[in-house]
Amino acid sequence: MSRFAGLAEAVAAHVGDGDTVAVEGFTHLISFAAGHEIIRQGRRDLTLVRMTPDVVYDQMIGAGCARKLVFSWGGNPGVGSLHRFRDAVENGWPRPLEIDEHSHAGLAERWRAGAAGLPFGVLRGYSGTSLADHTLTIAPIACPFTGEELAAVPALNPDVGIIHAQQADRAGNVMLWGISGVQKECVLSSRRSIVTVEEVVDSFEPRVNGVVLPSWTIDAVCVVPGGAHPSYAHDFSERDNDYYAAWDPISRDRRAFEAWLGGMRDGVAA
Repeated sequence: MSRFAGLAEAVAAHVGDGDTVAVEGFTHLISFAAGHEIIRQGRRDLTLVRMTPDVVYDQMIGAGCARKLVFSWGGNPGVGSLHRFRDAVENGWPRPLEIDEHSHAGLAERWRAGAAGLPFGVLRGYSGTSLADHTLTIAPIACPFTGEELAAVPALNPDVGIIHAQQADRAGNVMLWGISGVQKECVLSSRRSIVTVEEVVDSFEPRVNGVVLPSWTIDAVCVVPGGAHPSYAHDFSERDNDYYAAWDPISRDRRAFEAWLGGMRDGVAA
């Protein structure tokens, strides 16, 4: 059952060194606040999982939190490369980074299998590509009914799943709406989960494309208004495109990044 907690308390209780951690959210509802708190608490040797790693993982990789990245399409939306990610892969700075790369469909299928309690997922994908030659978590499998060759991918079951949502009620249930991505699957797949929310309400109103996560699927609910910034929370905030654009020159230069990192740890930058 979920309990309300401060974000620093929730991260300290549920995120440990060496854990597999997913900070999910697709386009919006990305819990940057939780990612920054993990940096501040100095977590190390994490395996980070995420569809579209985005700037939050660039920051965590540059801070030395990660030893491995499981991902599909790594980039700064609308700007270009994630330069801290590239520096880690190409130059081992601040530490070498192992990668496990998938397509969006392949990684989403891994999430779906994890949420369903299955050992692996199956999809028509990767045919005609060389990705399977470089990714150990893609394997051919024959359909037992038709003989068609398909791709199998192992389920994802992180130690900790973290998402942002718009609302929690006073019983600790959570509701999100808008682009839902794999937030639901992330929570259902993970052994422990943290949800940051914009606000607490007495009851939920029906929403188009609304998803309700019951309290028994969540360990900690943290009230963090604006916790998705610079991404957005539909109906609560807008995407901060200037932040994404400004990140590119910071991430390109190690000294600029280290200055940003020092400020963020001191609470000056976020």
